[in-house]
Amino acid sequence: MYGDEATIRRILTELGDTWAVVGLSSNPSRAAYGVARVLQRYGKRIVPVHPKAETVHGERGYASLADIPFDVDVVDVFVNSGLAGAVADEAVAKGSRAVWFQLGVVDTAAYERTRAAGLEMVMDRCPAIEIPLLSL
Repeated sequence: MYGDEATIRRILTELGDTWAVVGLSSNPSRAAYGVARVLQRYGKRIVPVHPKAETVHGERGYASLADIPFDVDVVDVFVNSGLAGAVADEAVAKGSRAVWFQLGVVDTAAYERTRAAGLEMVMDRCPAIEIPLLSL
């Protein structure tokens, strides 16, 4: 399993509240839209990252992680597994503290690279499911 309970808790409670949500658009039928809203309810600042750079949930969007002009604590990845590794590498380059691959997003090589770079990482889990379980 790629993300034990201690790592999940650390990412959600200790590593910072600015979350770049890669793949987040203004489409309410997409999972990223609902998950970002849950993160906001728990006090996280979400930063939409999508090629269209749309404003979502009142937050300005950016076309890429590199375009964000401030630090990002966690990169939450809503792209398919074939693209997720490159996003994890961008998160490392950005100086993020953690990477979170959503349900169904798995890339073991990216997990190993990201962990080797010193970042926390969770794969194939959803913060919107995990955060209410923490009793915050």
